[in-house]
Amino acid sequence: MTDHMQAERRPTRQRAAIASALVGATEFRSAQEIHADLAVAGTRVGLATVYRNLQAMAADGEVDVIRTVEGEAVYRSCSTTHHHHVVCRSCGLAVEVTGDAVERWAEAVATAHGFTAVRHTVEMDGVCPACTAAARA
Repeated sequence: MTDHMQAERRPTRQRAAIASALVGATEFRSAQEIHADLAVAGTRVGLATVYRNLQAMAADGEVDVIRTVEGEAVYRSCSTTHHHHVVCRSCGLAVEVTGDAVERWAEAVATAHGFTAVRHTVEMDGVCPACTAAARA
């Protein structure tokens, strides 16, 4: 199913609670962390439901998902425009970034190999200024 032909999903209490738990987060969060946050807030949602809803929300473009170096999927509520992230390996701070050079490169590589309708993600990590300063202190 293409992005513009996605079936409308029925809004649920659980999905709204998960979306609310992600609002304002500056770092990507695992399903387990979101589940724990919901439990602390007194919202009862099963872990399997959190996983299922996060996967659906990512498929619908409501949240971004990246893989950690350990391979774990982590989620964050982000802007709806095309962007990438640079994530601090120390504290988890995630910053949205855009890059015309990356976009031109992805298009050129796809075209060179005859691909169309290409999507891509770029994941960058490093150490943020605050963590760098703390490590030097």
